Amino acid sequence: MSTRHILLGLLAAGPSHGYDLKRRHDERFPQARPLAYGQVYTTLRRLVRDGLAEVEGTDSDGGPERTAYRSTPDGARERARWAGEIAPPAPFVTNEIFAKVVVSILSGGDPEAYLRAQRAAHMERMRELTAVKTARGADLATVLSADYALNHLDADLRWMTTTAARLITLTAEVDTA
Repeated sequence: MSTRHILLGLLAAGPSHGYDLKRRHDERFPQARPLAYGQVYTTLRRLVRDGLAEVEGTDSDGGPERTAYRSTPDGARERARWAGEIAPPAPFVTNEIFAKVVVSILSGGDPEAYLRAQRAAHMERMRELTAVKTARGADLATVLSADYALNHLDADLRWMTTTAARLITLTAEVDTA
């Protein structure tokens, strides 16, 4: 995920301070890793350097000085260009679960036991996400994020089921190689 483009998207609503951008990011992308303040301010400085954002002004409201930023017309064009790009599907997807199953097969481990345990962990996470998205007052960003994660977990579960059904064949291939 491009922090630079996400911040440009958040700035589309109008000028904001770095603190507000971080808070809104964490609210709008609840399943993502929260942004660090340092990352927000570093990204904002780069956006200004690149002409995609500019300083709107500073104020202190009796506290520390805060700088407000706003998107420039170039920033709006860059945000729109990025948002309209089709994200290419990965040609090959390798994740930790896949790697652990392969290593288990190659090393004479117990891939079936691993898949059972991983399936249980996935099912527990799916229950948690379902509770989050169906909670009273869940906002749209939370529901969309939970749905996205649930669909990925479901795809993993389908892969685990297929792989478990193929374990005899897979381990036989390793034994004869």
